[in-house]
Amino acid sequence: MNSNSPVPAADTLLNQLTDYVLDYTPVNPEAYGTARYCLIDSMGCALRSLDDADCRRVLGPLVDDITITGGIRIPGLAHELEPVQAAFNLGSMIRWLDFNDTWLAAEWGHPSDNLGGRRNSGRGAADGKAPAPGFATRRPHGNDQGL
Repeated sequence: MNSNSPVPAADTLLNQLTDYVLDYTPVNPEAYGTARYCLIDSMGCALRSLDDADCRRVLGPLVDDITITGGIRIPGLAHELEPVQAAFNLGSMIRWLDFNDTWLAAEWGHPSDNLGGRRNSGRGAADGKAPAPGFATRRPHGNDQGL
């Protein structure tokens, strides 16, 4: 692949889905309350997982003794990590105990399954912009917005 090739534009459906997700504002207070409980539950499970030696063994940078300045900090860990490894670390911590108990639905997944990657996505201080509190995301068609 030629490194000078332009990046293809995202397709229309992807742009529409992204716009919906970023522009939709829930007005139901119960939706905010449920999201809050899921986040608190997920972070509690993540921090409790640090008591397990096997969990701690798989966390941290991929390469020993590597230092990343301006990387992503994960609650409970001393490392600053690159985004993919940070997502793996937080996602592993959240699901390690498999004890998330605030989501009782017919779906097979738990909302916390997405938090590892979502928490660490988006713009950071290296881009000259402070990330939004909690979550940030980038639209595929270039219109950035914190979430």
